[in-house]
Amino acid sequence: MRKILKIRKFGIHAKALAGIIIFTLLAIIAMCISGSLIFNRSVQKLYNERGYVVANIILKQIDHDKIAEYSKTWYEDDYYQEMVEYLKYIQEVSDAAYIYIGVPYEDKTIKYIYDSGSNMGFRDPIAAPFDELWEAYTKGVQPKSYLVRHSQYGYLTSSCLPVKDSKGNVVALLFVDTYMRVVQSTLQRFIINMIIIALILLGAFCLLNWHYMNSYIIDPLMVLRRNIKWFAENTTTDDSLNYIKTGDELEELAKSVQSMEQSIVEYIDNIETITAEKERISAELNVATKIQADMLPRKFPPFPERKEFDIYATMTPAKEVGGDFYDFFLIDDDHLALVMADVSGKGVPAALFMVNAKTLIKYRALMDRNFSPSAILYDVNNQLCEGNDMDLFITVWLGIIQISTGKIVAANAGHEHPAIKRKDGQFELDVYKHSPAVATMDGITFREHEFQLNPGDSLFVYTDGVPEAANEYNRLYGTNRMLKALNKNPKADAKELLETVKRDIDGFVEDSPQFDDITMLCFKYF
Repeated sequence: MRKILKIRKFGIHAKALAGIIIFTLLAIIAMCISGSLIFNRSVQKLYNERGYVVANIILKQIDHDKIAEYSKTWYEDDYYQEMVEYLKYIQEVSDAAYIYIGVPYEDKTIKYIYDSGSNMGFRDPIAAPFDELWEAYTKGVQPKSYLVRHSQYGYLTSSCLPVKDSKGNVVALLFVDTYMRVVQSTLQRFIINMIIIALILLGAFCLLNWHYMNSYIIDPLMVLRRNIKWFAENTTTDDSLNYIKTGDELEELAKSVQSMEQSIVEYIDNIETITAEKERISAELNVATKIQADMLPRKFPPFPERKEFDIYATMTPAKEVGGDFYDFFLIDDDHLALVMADVSGKGVPAALFMVNAKTLIKYRALMDRNFSPSAILYDVNNQLCEGNDMDLFITVWLGIIQISTGKIVAANAGHEHPAIKRKDGQFELDVYKHSPAVATMDGITFREHEFQLNPGDSLFVYTDGVPEAANEYNRLYGTNRMLKALNKNPKADAKELLETVKRDIDGFVEDSPQFDDITMLCFKYF
């Protein structure tokens, strides 16, 4: 009799499993067909629009009047070479297939002002739909459809924008091409992923069906048995009875047993829960501290092959994680960016905002070929203002140093005044008018400040945690004490200077708690 019941039970499960498999296979076929049709169009649109993003960035950077001049003279000058290097750089970082600028003619040819594979003045037949390109050139409008074409250069989709001179006349067309094989490979990966996910769901459905048939009788009884046995031996409970959701007497019995066990060990469970929660939070904060520390440059000297300067920086958070950060990186071989910033607030929210701000500043600086701190902070400010529901803001000192000359262009967004030491002199504050802090409101233009470092000069930047360090009498450390500490041994190397200031701060505050992050950076120019 048991064998017959077992066979009958297996038969029901087999029928349910077969139904799930058939339904899932039909769903896979329908999902793959409809999804591929929709996704193919979406991917084409995505790559085409990405090309327009790159094209718009290029249009903002190149001189349109010079393009107009080239379209008449077809003569390369110094600016042309700068433009070529810039366009090659953009092509490399954007993964574009081709970037070129040309003038179309009515005989359906195009004469290149710039093309990475040919010289200025080279003429080539137009493979894309000519009417749309001609309308873009004659009327100065963006083509409405996707310019997909087969040509000797491959299967491509083009993003095309007219180039207008200062008088508003269209003088050329700018093209950013993307290989269609990228679109097709993306579509292929999408279909394969859809099939894999659907197969995973099929297996999940089968397991859920088996689980459903067993969970209402056998599994609840076994869970009750194991739970009662465990409680009798250990006088502890677990949450296994919470998973009994049969909607009948078994569920009521499980609730009664659980209530009885919980009333016995409630006090012990509460103590264990509180202890475990504290340990978990402490462990997570320790990990967060290490992650934040790893994000800041900590290898010194950072550029051992560069003998033109010495640089050292430290950050001591007031809590496990902080909102201060520093950064320095080479934009190219002759330009070094220095960043010192302080996020409003402390703890995890400030640390998360700091991660976002640091990433945006570095990414935007590496993309900026004009080496303009004002332009960098303008874009970063607008991005940080988006979704800033907690109204956090960040003070930033951003300086870009031309290593070969010592010229520094800096923007100070509500940050502390830097200290500068001239050769054989002492550190003094470089005081000038600030711009507002970053992320206070969008659309802010940040003022730039230029100054010169000569061989033997030093630069010291810091956050307000240095002058605002307080002792037990609530007296602030202040910039005067800071300058005095810097000038104890102004000719010391960058690391020793920061260690001297930190020792002086520690001696001033003694055992008073640290309320703000202390971050410092010293740059010595040789």
